[in-house]
Amino acid sequence: MAAPIRITRVDLDAGGLRLAARRSSSVAASRRMLALALVLEGKSRTEAAQAAGMDRQTLRDWVHRYNEEGLAGLSDRHGAFGPKRLLSPEQEAEVAAWVRAGPDLAEHGVVRWRRADLARAIEARFGIVLAERTVSTVLRRLGFRRLVPRPRHPGHDAAAQASFSATSPPS
Repeated sequence: MAAPIRITRVDLDAGGLRLAARRSSSVAASRRMLALALVLEGKSRTEAAQAAGMDRQTLRDWVHRYNEEGLAGLSDRHGAFGPKRLLSPEQEAEVAAWVRAGPDLAEHGVVRWRRADLARAIEARFGIVLAERTVSTVLRRLGFRRLVPRPRHPGHDAAAQASFSATSPPS
């Protein structure tokens, strides 16, 4: 038989937990409150956990969080999602200044920035290794977009194009 769990908080009884569950906007937190209400009413840990659709050990963990933090401990914790940024805001601002100013042929050895060139410059300046795709993410976050000029056929004749458009009858 499972050892009994003790809810040491006395600010809410079973009825108070049920009322808080009704008022909660989080379904998961409501389930946890109802499970704790069942425990306060004398149900075993197994029965309360099954009624709330969780495991005994999970219920025990939620009881410990409730004892430590109260009702706020029964809500899901949302942290920062996604990967951590590798460059600080100051470093990103410096990279943005590089892109706006363009590369120096003598210093950087290139006439226009590519992602690989920026990755090498970032590694040389800050000691942070970034993949080319990550450089794209940083540039997009800084407000830069990839602009590609319209391709031109190597044998195009600008004079012929101008004369064609000038002599065509209006439609």
